[in-house]
Amino acid sequence: MPKEVVRKQEVESMRAADADRHKIAEQLKAALDEGRLSLIEYDERVRDAYAARTYGDLVLLVDDLPQAGVSAEEVNARRLAEERKAARKLPTALMVLWTIYGSIAAINVVVWILVAITVEAVYPWPIWLLVPGVALGATTIGVQNIKKRR
Repeated sequence: MPKEVVRKQEVESMRAADADRHKIAEQLKAALDEGRLSLIEYDERVRDAYAARTYGDLVLLVDDLPQAGVSAEEVNARRLAEERKAARKLPTALMVLWTIYGSIAAINVVVWILVAITVEAVYPWPIWLLVPGVALGATTIGVQNIKKRR
């Protein structure tokens, strides 16, 4: 088994302390105050919290509840923000191409500056790097537009 699974199982089987039970009870109280739990369900969960022996037993009681103070609007806003971020993210191939292009452009500009400092008149050859840069930019815009349509 992977180490994370083994560690999670180890933690969940560890004995819970009274302070841990009290924290879960406070979290359940906050959920009751926000209207996420009915009074009957709150009573059942608090009873189970104080009867819990392990962390695994406690986690099951609050697993379906968001953090206290988080509204449905905030959860939805976070989800939409994550979707927008994923939509803006470039595919790996384009990220590699932009990295290579940027590296080549930086090296060429540095070499041109060094040569221009030592020689009087030097043709600005790095300007020709704009051609593949524009092509890569157009490709990136095209890929992003295709991703938006999906």
